[in-house]
Amino acid sequence: MQMFQQVKNPRIAILFVSAAALALLPWVVLAAEKDSQEIAWGTMVMSLFGGLAIFLFGMDQMAEALKAVAGERMKLILAKLTTNRFMGAITGAFVTAVIQSSSVTTVLVVGFITAGLMSMAQSIGVIMGANIGTTITAQIVAFKVTKAALLMVAVGFSMLFFSKQEKIKQYGGMIMGLGLVFFGMAVMGNAMKPLRSYQPFLDLMATMENPLIGIAIAAAFTGLIQSSSATTGIVIVMATQGFITLPAGIALAFGANIGTCVTALLAAIGKPREAVRAAVVHVLFNVAGVILWIGLIDQLAAFVTAMSPVHEELTGTAKLAAEAPRQIANAHTVFNVVNTVVFIWFTGPIARLVESLVPDKPLDEKVIIAPKYLDEELIETPSLALERTRLEIGHMGERVQVMMDNMMSAVLTGDRDSLIGLAKLDDEVDILHGHIVTYLGKISGKQLTEDQSKQLVRLMDAVNDLENIGDIIETDLVALGEKRIEQGVTVSDQTQALLTEFHGQVAKIVEQATSAVMQNDQKAAQEVIAKKNTVSRLAENAQAHQAERLVAPEPGRLEAYTLEIDLIEKLKRIYYFAKRMAKDVIPEEMIDRAA
Repeated sequence: MQMFQQVKNPRIAILFVSAAALALLPWVVLAAEKDSQEIAWGTMVMSLFGGLAIFLFGMDQMAEALKAVAGERMKLILAKLTTNRFMGAITGAFVTAVIQSSSVTTVLVVGFITAGLMSMAQSIGVIMGANIGTTITAQIVAFKVTKAALLMVAVGFSMLFFSKQEKIKQYGGMIMGLGLVFFGMAVMGNAMKPLRSYQPFLDLMATMENPLIGIAIAAAFTGLIQSSSATTGIVIVMATQGFITLPAGIALAFGANIGTCVTALLAAIGKPREAVRAAVVHVLFNVAGVILWIGLIDQLAAFVTAMSPVHEELTGTAKLAAEAPRQIANAHTVFNVVNTVVFIWFTGPIARLVESLVPDKPLDEKVIIAPKYLDEELIETPSLALERTRLEIGHMGERVQVMMDNMMSAVLTGDRDSLIGLAKLDDEVDILHGHIVTYLGKISGKQLTEDQSKQLVRLMDAVNDLENIGDIIETDLVALGEKRIEQGVTVSDQTQALLTEFHGQVAKIVEQATSAVMQNDQKAAQEVIAKKNTVSRLAENAQAHQAERLVAPEPGRLEAYTLEIDLIEKLKRIYYFAKRMAKDVIPEEMIDRAA
């Protein structure tokens, strides 16, 4: 247990345990055979275990490096190109093919739904496309480039170890991971060669041609290791040794598609309803696709045989080993492409079905407010996690804006209940502030590029500035309102009009500053900073008016003057924090020019 507690990525531990389980399977099944002395079982099991562990670790290493290299750009592509279900499917396939993680694509989609940037029906297209993107792994594994594996490992390691540039290190990790995938394939292939002439094992593999058995075994194994790409890759590796026929390989690929639903359902536990619905879409699509094809395996096999390379010069097991890997990879791709083409016409009905199966539930009365965008799965991809933090800052800014909208009426004319209600709104701001700071703290524990580290610090500053605005309203302005009530001060209509105008300008600036942080909009941030003269002018006009009103023959004039001047100062203070938020968006070399 201590060993697994030291593993930073718990999925790696799962992969290694799974590798051990699969590697021991031949030993358990075959050890009882009388002629088992003919094969060096101990050596073979160790080679299988080692090769499978290297293969799975390489896939994980490659996926993590790809997410680090392309995560941010893929997020932007996904946000801009999902204008309809067809573009959504194409974009989902492309993004998943690049970042090698359909779960990350789905998490991004859930965030877009929550933000109102994408409808549930549009998201279904992306989720379907993500299934197509996962087939790229099988296509890569089907290429027999194992001879170059160690060269790729050496080149990737050199880039990772010797380079000081973060981008080069990430590319090195990607190349090294891919090399480990191919090297693990070679090790497993060599380990299984003695089994080519071992009839009990061949009989065991023959049972895989029964579609139900093949689907059940692959689904269980995929559910265990939580990676359909890994299962399909292992099937192709076994096909390179001639152990698996094309129909058996197709059945196992179908099972991998069902098994990956376990990952989607586990990932949705405890998540918002949008995430649960996305997981249900994933399950419905994959299961319905397998049901659609389960009686057409022979027809699919015939089709991919016709479209795949043929080795007429070979016969028997050698021919099977040469042709089956590419055929299985092509069958996997055709299966997912055709399913998407068929089901994408029904995204509307599917969305309505899922929404009826997973209806909205009322927020727990004990939960005042909860973050909408902070997803733990994205922390492993800092570029995406930082973008999600920006969205959550926008969510926090919405609550601050509600306080800004209600503050003037409560402070100038409201009763104690309205002031208490205004103060309670800050509880929501404080809760979101705590969640965002904690999330940023987790991101900071990951390996960040220099630019990502700067972004993290700026976001931390921005969220603290936004929280300070909420505190000014809750503490200082609520106190001014209570003082007005205690002293019986009445603010004149003319003064209210001036203060309301000043407040309206500051409220717009706070909203613009929050939007600038959320969208990383430098132009909007510069406009906030440029409003300094406008704010100063409005403050001076209000103060001059107060000076004129000070000599007015009205009772309580001095108390009113003190309250009104304090209110002006607090509004200026709010602008100060809004301006600081805007400065967090602008690169350091541009701040002086903007100010």
